[in-house]
Amino acid sequence: MSLQRFKEFNLKGDAFGGVTTAIVSLPLALAFGVASGAGAEAGLWGAILVGLFAALFGGSSSLISEPTGPMTVIMTAVLTAMVAKYPEAGIAMSFTVVMMAGLFQIILGSLKMGKYITLMPYSVISGFMSGIGVILIILQLSPLMGHAAPSGGVSGTLMSLPETISNLHFNELFLGGLTLAILFLMPKAYRKYVPAQLVALVSVTLLSVWLFDMDSIRRIGEIPSGLPSIVLPTFTPELLTTMVIDALVLGTLGCIDTLLTAVIGDSLTRKEHDSDKELRGQGIANMISGLFGALPGAGATMGTVVNIQVGARSPLSGVIRALVLALVVLVAGGLTEPIPMSVLAGIAVYVGFNILDWSFLQRAHKVSMQSTVIMYGVMLLTVFVDLIVAVGLGVFISNIIIIERLSREQAKQVKAISDAEDDVPLTPEERDLLDQTNGKVLFFYLSGPMIFSVSKAITRQHSSINKYQAMILDLSDVPMIDVTVALALENAIKDALEARCQVFILCPHQDTQAQLDRLSVSEMVPKSQFLDSRQAALEAALDVVQGERLRLSNKMA
Repeated sequence: MSLQRFKEFNLKGDAFGGVTTAIVSLPLALAFGVASGAGAEAGLWGAILVGLFAALFGGSSSLISEPTGPMTVIMTAVLTAMVAKYPEAGIAMSFTVVMMAGLFQIILGSLKMGKYITLMPYSVISGFMSGIGVILIILQLSPLMGHAAPSGGVSGTLMSLPETISNLHFNELFLGGLTLAILFLMPKAYRKYVPAQLVALVSVTLLSVWLFDMDSIRRIGEIPSGLPSIVLPTFTPELLTTMVIDALVLGTLGCIDTLLTAVIGDSLTRKEHDSDKELRGQGIANMISGLFGALPGAGATMGTVVNIQVGARSPLSGVIRALVLALVVLVAGGLTEPIPMSVLAGIAVYVGFNILDWSFLQRAHKVSMQSTVIMYGVMLLTVFVDLIVAVGLGVFISNIIIIERLSREQAKQVKAISDAEDDVPLTPEERDLLDQTNGKVLFFYLSGPMIFSVSKAITRQHSSINKYQAMILDLSDVPMIDVTVALALENAIKDALEARCQVFILCPHQDTQAQLDRLSVSEMVPKSQFLDSRQAALEAALDVVQGERLRLSNKMA
C-alpha cells in the first residue's frame, strides 16, 4: 500500500465523500446482491470489501469501487450455471471464480498491461455495455412482477414470460413500478441532496409496510449481522476450464469497467491514475471479496463522480465509505427486513437503463454505418450468445475494418517512379539526375510506418522490374516496418537481382535496418550499395545506366 495517494487528503471532504457514497451504494449493493442470486448480504459485503481494499491498494485517488451492473450480470450467470451443475458446491465454486478473476487482474497489473485494457473500439465497448444493460433489465422482469428469477438466464426469462404475466402479482408490480417512477421522475434539483435510489428504497418500503402485510409480498428478510464466513477455494476437474474462462471474463470486464471509470475520475480531478497499480488493487480486493463470499466489484462511475463532486480528494473517502457500510451491516442489519424484492428489482432495472449507451445508440448511424452494425451486433451477441464471443468478434471485425482503411492510405505512400513527374520529395538536382536515366531507374519510395497490409501494394509496384537497370529502395521516411512488409521488400530485391537490376538502398532508421538485417538483406546487397542520401543513390544508379549504355555502344561498334 502506498501512502503517497493519501497525502492530499481533506478530512472534511473525504469524510463527507465517504458518508455520501455509502448512502448511494447501500440500495445498489442490496439490489445487486439480490439480483445475482447470492443474497443481499453478498452485495453489501462486496461493497464493503471491494471498496475498502481497492481504496487501500489501488492506483487512483478518488475511485469508488463496488459491485456494478456489468459485474453483477456476469456473476449471476456464473452462479446460475455452477449451482445448476453442483447444487451443494456450486456457490463455493462461484466465489472461487471471483478469487481467480482477482488473481487474473493482479497478473495483468504486474505485467503492466493496464494501458492496453481499454484499447478497444468504442463501438465494441458501447455494444457490450448496452448488451449488459439489456440483460440486467430482462433478468429483473420476473422479480418485478412478483416471481423468483427463473433458471436459464435471458432465454429462460423470456421463455417463462407468458406464464409470469399470467400469474402476475399486482401488489409487487405496483411497488416496482412506483420505484421506477420515483427513479425516473425525481427532479434533478433534489438529486443533488439525496440519491434517488435511497428515496425510492425508503419511501416505497415504508408504503409497502403500511399497505400490505409483511408476508403478503416477497421481502429481503433480516441480513445476518455478523462477519461473513470464509469460502474456501473449490474446484472440480471437469469444470476447471469453464471456471478459468468465467474468471477471465469477469476479470477482464472488471478491468475495463474500472479503468474507464478511472479516466472519468481523472478528467474531473485533473490527476492521472496508475492503471497497473489500480488493476493490482482491484485484483486484491476481488480476491478478498470472493474469499468471504461477497460479490466482485469494479470502479463505479456514479459513486466516483459523487465522491469527487462532494469534495473527496484521497482514498480516505473510500475507506470511510466501507466503514460506514460495515457499521450498517453489523449494527442495523435488521432494518433491511421489510424491503420488498420488487423494489430492488426496480432499482436494478433503472441501473440497466443507465448502463445502456443512449447517446451512442441515438447517433451511431450518423457517425458510421459500420460502427452501427458492429455496435448492434456486439449487443445482440452479448445478450443472446456470450460476452467473450461478442467482444472477440467485435474487436476482430473492427480491427479488420481499421486495417483495411489504413491499407488504402498507406498504399498511397508506396510509389515506384521512373521519371521526376510524380509526387516524390526530390530536390531539383535529384530530379535532374533521375531524368538523365531515361526511365531505366526505378525509384521505389515508401513513407510512414509500414504494416503487413501494404505488402500487396509493394508487390504491384515492382512487378515490371525487368524493364529497369537499377532500383533505388528509398526507406528514409519509413520509421518502422513489420515482418510481412520486410518480406515483401526482400522479394522485391530478389526479383531485381534476378533481372540483373542493381539495387541501392537508403535506410537511415535503425529499427528498419535491424528488420532488414534479420532477413539477411545485407547479404544480398553489398554494403557499398547501402547509401546515405538520395543524391548519392541517384548518382550511383546513373553510373549503372551510363555503364550499360557504353557497353551496348561498344558491342554495336
